Amino acid sequence: MNTPLGLLLLSVLLYLAGALGSLLLARRESLAILCSGITGLLGGLVGVAASLPVLLSGTTLRYLADGPFAFAHFAIRLDPLAALMVFVISALVAVCSLYATAYVREYAGRGAWAMGFFMNLFVASMVALVVSDNAFYFLIFFEMMSLASYFLVIFDQHEEAVSAGFLYFLIAHAGSVLIMAAFFILYSYSGNLDFDSFRTLHLTGPMASLVFLLAFVGFGAKAGMVPLHSWLPRAHPAAPSHASALMSGVMVKIGVFGIIKVGIDLLGATASWWGLLVLAVGAISAVLGVLYALAEKDLKRLLAYSTVENVGIILMGVGAGMVGIANHLPLLAAIGLLAAFYHLLNHAAFKGLLFLGAGSILYRTHTKDMDQLGGLATRMPWTAGAFLIGAMAICALPPLNGFVSEWFTYQALFSMGSSSDIFARLAGPVGMVMLALTGALAAACFVKAYGLSFSGLPRSAHAEHAQEAPLPMVIAMLLLAGLIVLCGIGAAWVSPVMATVAASLTHSAAAPVAIGQTLFPGDPGQAHLSIPLVTVLLLALPMLPMLLVAGLRGARLGRRHGGDAWACGYAQEQVMVPSAAGFAAQPLGHMFAPLYRVRDTLDPGAASRRAVQWCIDATTRIEPLWDAKVVQRVVDGVQWSGRKIQHLQHGDFRVYCLYVVVTLVVLLLVAV
Repeated sequence: MNTPLGLLLLSVLLYLAGALGSLLLARRESLAILCSGITGLLGGLVGVAASLPVLLSGTTLRYLADGPFAFAHFAIRLDPLAALMVFVISALVAVCSLYATAYVREYAGRGAWAMGFFMNLFVASMVALVVSDNAFYFLIFFEMMSLASYFLVIFDQHEEAVSAGFLYFLIAHAGSVLIMAAFFILYSYSGNLDFDSFRTLHLTGPMASLVFLLAFVGFGAKAGMVPLHSWLPRAHPAAPSHASALMSGVMVKIGVFGIIKVGIDLLGATASWWGLLVLAVGAISAVLGVLYALAEKDLKRLLAYSTVENVGIILMGVGAGMVGIANHLPLLAAIGLLAAFYHLLNHAAFKGLLFLGAGSILYRTHTKDMDQLGGLATRMPWTAGAFLIGAMAICALPPLNGFVSEWFTYQALFSMGSSSDIFARLAGPVGMVMLALTGALAAACFVKAYGLSFSGLPRSAHAEHAQEAPLPMVIAMLLLAGLIVLCGIGAAWVSPVMATVAASLTHSAAAPVAIGQTLFPGDPGQAHLSIPLVTVLLLALPMLPMLLVAGLRGARLGRRHGGDAWACGYAQEQVMVPSAAGFAAQPLGHMFAPLYRVRDTLDPGAASRRAVQWCIDATTRIEPLWDAKVVQRVVDGVQWSGRKIQHLQHGDFRVYCLYVVVTLVVLLLVAV
């Protein structure tokens, strides 16, 4: 158990023990909540310990055993990419499990034991999935993950949750069918379901492209990329907040992991247009995701749409890396994938924090409507401070982690100018413009989210009487806030680790990205960035005017005016407080009306509901017809036959003996 694979097994066993313990303690929900939280916390910590040695060394560990089926070996592969995913999943699970020990008490008496069961099963299946090196078991764990998360989405059992769960179920399993088709094509050529056999294939261009497209769409549905994103802003807000943090922070990354796994690891990213397609879809997802987030007044829906945005940013890095691999530009490949992996880690940290912050607000105010919040900074100061750090990080403000990963993404897009592919040279500048637009809209979005939720006056009785969240929830948020700061200021230590993960996919030496505390995108002549220096300057900048004022001002005024703020001659009133609609929805609704109409047009929710209703109506019409024309006629025939046969029953023993004799004679004649 001291080896990484042994610790990985222990981590999964702890999650399964938590799931089983929650079931066994169903009648004592307080103990079930504690059992689920503690095993999740321990499993997360053990998972971090299992992944770190592989991440830091860049080695690959394998385990192969015969399974119960001859066509499917039980193959485990803990390479740097899988180790990164295990680390991200485990770290966020540990924090969310600590958070859940207090948060889930809100669900006591409503099946909190079932939440613990599905949560632990959900996490165990994710960890098992990312280290599986066989297509059969990969799909088994993928389905387990989807089903467990489906039950978390519909946990509250209200109409919106059930509807959101149904849409998620449809899109997730439609994606699974495409993934199965991609793996079946690979299996038909290799004769084996092990990923090692897929890696040695040399498929023709059209067939490899078909496999890539099937996997890209299938895994893209799980990642929530546009236009397959419509389930995400409905399913994530419906789930409990700590489950939302895991679904948004790590589950959607399984989709990104699958695209990288098939497109780069198994197929080798041989075509440049694959990367350009991923880059284009990522850029569109980034802009539309944050644009739709701006129009929301539901805090958790805003965060869910923001996940679409950040998945888009990750895909932009992946696309740039795939272009580099296809065009034999190792530096572009390394920096693009480094940017993607860094943002994958960063997004898990700050989006997990923001969802936990939203959960704390919901826990105390019982509303997600930002128009019903306000003034929470004075009532929930720790939550407000942690949420502010997460909001600054997601807006890519220095010196936090989001700034560093987006800086690397810019550098990757800039490096695409060195490609011999004319389309790649054009895609780089367009991608930078789209990323810049995304950053500006994200800043406006989270100014709105923080301002309406925490600033100003309370706009409801619940907000006015809110209190700080319980201690375990506060500690969990502060841990993620600390990770955000650490991954930003400590970028010179984190970036080489991400470069090692990228090198494991490009099969080359890790690109140099740091000298001391200075970052650079592989080439020191292209750009330099020192996060500690930026931090010092940012801290010193506001101190300079304060020092000037302190040194140059004269004596303080003897008389100062107090009272309410001047509001143009009127007393400050509640109606003067900005609303979610007035802040962004109305102006943006006019400015970007065509794009918002696209969202409604591409939403498969209405079409799926119409299809289900059509099936119900058709069944309602067909069932009576079947009963009248088929079932009833059969029943009538049986009853008629029964009435006729009744004439043979005279009740006379001698007649029955005659029947026996006649039957024997008939049988003898048949035999002869």
